Amino acid sequence: RSTLFPYTTLFRSTNFAFERISKRFGGLLAVDRVSFAVEEGRVVGLIGPNGAGKTTVFNLITGNLRPDAGTVFFRGQNLHGQAPHRIVALGIARTFQSIRLFQGMSVLENVLAGCHCRMQAGLFSSLFHTPGQRREERAALAEAQRVLAFVGLLAAANQVAGNLSYGKQRLLEIARALATRPSLLILDEPAGGMNEQETAELASLIARLRVQGLSILLIEHDMRLVMRSCDHLVVLEYGRKIAEGTPAEIRSNPKVIEAYLGADTDDDDAA
Repeated sequence: RSTLFPYTTLFRSTNFAFERISKRFGGLLAVDRVSFAVEEGRVVGLIGPNGAGKTTVFNLITGNLRPDAGTVFFRGQNLHGQAPHRIVALGIARTFQSIRLFQGMSVLENVLAGCHCRMQAGLFSSLFHTPGQRREERAALAEAQRVLAFVGLLAAANQVAGNLSYGKQRLLEIARALATRPSLLILDEPAGGMNEQETAELASLIARLRVQGLSILLIEHDMRLVMRSCDHLVVLEYGRKIAEGTPAEIRSNPKVIEAYLGADTDDDDAA
């Protein structure tokens, strides 16, 4: 395994499990007793038609929402009631469907913001610039530059984040998430708005992260990217899991085909 991200050795096994989770918004049952797992070093795709409950699942994992029933386990720990910043500290990082960068800050500063959750210096050390605090800042700077080099944005380190192309802003959001040193990376439609070349670069990045031993949970509508990048797929429809398996199994699953394309109810065809 490459040592580019040596912190991944801190997390020997992802051991992530989403067990019989349900979430209701008023009369809408957005997630209905859904269960799945993500093994260490695997890329799992969470797919389904619009409104299937995919982003709600992500928000339940990261603490932005709390489930009405069921349990989310990560490395043997129940995440119920944990605040989002605490979940990040445990080793789960995410990107968002709509880009949420610090647009007026530099590319490097955005990634340094991701490093912050691993820094130990307190208020006193920061105010008086103690030797320990300065060492920590130098280490964070080196790590931020290493992450930017890994995603291909080091040359743009001093540019304002809001001036980057849309595709590069997507990569920067991934870089910021990587700077938190996750063992599980959650990507919410990372290819949204990307052109074909940018999507190919994203697929290459996901493959390289997988080689690093990082576990990835992916929501994506680009089925070519999903089939190319994922080891395992979980399919939702109206908040329920309707199928699970390898990309090859899912591609030919009648329930999945019906969910995406609809059923033909013509009597002659049914006969």
